[in-house]
Amino acid sequence: MLSAEQDVTTTFDIAWVRAQFPALSQIVNGHPAVFFDGPGGTQVPQRVIDAISNYLKQSNANTGGAYATSRGTDAMIAEARAAMADFLGCDADEIVFGPNMTTLTFALSRAIGRQLGPDHEIVVTHLDHDANISPWRALEERGANLRFVEINEADCTLDMADMARKITGHTRLVAAGYASNAVGTINNVREMVRLAHEAGAMAFIDAVHYAPHGPMDVRELDCDFLVCSTYKFFGPHMGVLYGKREHLKRLYPYKVRANTDSIPNRWEWGTLNHECIAGITACVEYLADLGRRAKPPVTGRRAALRAAYQAIQPYERSLTERMVRGLLQIPGLKLYSISDPKLFAQRAPTVAVRIEGHTPLELATRLGERGFFTWDGNYYALNLTERLDVEKSGGFLRIGLVHYNTAEEVDRFLMALGEFVRG
Repeated sequence: MLSAEQDVTTTFDIAWVRAQFPALSQIVNGHPAVFFDGPGGTQVPQRVIDAISNYLKQSNANTGGAYATSRGTDAMIAEARAAMADFLGCDADEIVFGPNMTTLTFALSRAIGRQLGPDHEIVVTHLDHDANISPWRALEERGANLRFVEINEADCTLDMADMARKITGHTRLVAAGYASNAVGTINNVREMVRLAHEAGAMAFIDAVHYAPHGPMDVRELDCDFLVCSTYKFFGPHMGVLYGKREHLKRLYPYKVRANTDSIPNRWEWGTLNHECIAGITACVEYLADLGRRAKPPVTGRRAALRAAYQAIQPYERSLTERMVRGLLQIPGLKLYSISDPKLFAQRAPTVAVRIEGHTPLELATRLGERGFFTWDGNYYALNLTERLDVEKSGGFLRIGLVHYNTAEEVDRFLMALGEFVRG
């Protein structure tokens, strides 16, 4: 009888998945490249490369013109907006494109800041990427106060009781991550949204790290805003903001006069990266096709995306269990975040470790020489590395799995890391 792990692996078409990504065939120093750097940016399927190239070859024009390529650009952007609306579960006019999540969040914070005063508070967390802290910290110049939610240091989870205490009648916004980009913790965002709304505050979710690993439904979450970056889920380097229509209309962003006041146009100033927007539709369609293969009766894109994540999540969980089980056998290794397999539904397949006697940079460098791509440092989760007192000593070694990785890659990685540590 097959184990649960084997059964998950055999029902997930990893051969088809890997065939979509040309980068996965690279060789480094005679070793097959192993991309465990997904949290910093994933590889892209061939169709994304083709979509970007084809746009530049066939439709490269600015928007709003009375000629074929301009109209083609308008249609392409509308198509990409519809694709992201399916991805997040909202309407197309609630989707805003921008250079990246950080830029979009700063733009939103400036618009929200116009309505804040000295008695107003914003609740953020010590677990978050700094792009979900600094834009809100900037509003202290307007007199707003930041309140930080503590973490449980033993497993790097949010202290939800502390969040409940920090949210008061003075709170105007609660900003938290869907999942930690540093240690992989998946937060209880539904409870966060409930607590925010109960206090009359808005809820902002940074879903950048969660997006490649799980399905999202902004209507079900009832969040006011959600941001993600398409390059973290197999697409080009772009950021996406979802905002409830009422807020996108009510809040007034900085913009040029030529921008109309219609949404989402009033939130998108300057010429956008059209070729990358073309790639967004392709990356969403890749995930939808994965879902259609996993559940053949599915045809609609939104349903196909859900089917894709129903296939991705158990597969990634099996890889995470394999990785964590092997890491815990390495002498001197400390694992941050949740380590109990029974609780792995509360974590993404992102693992942060430190090993006694070795700096994270040393480990990442030696692994890189063997073709294993990992990250060292703080990954902009500066509050977390400072809180855990690892910032001055190099942060963590981060191993980030996604669904194009394999059990064989995990085993080779564990062998290489173990050999290096044991000398």
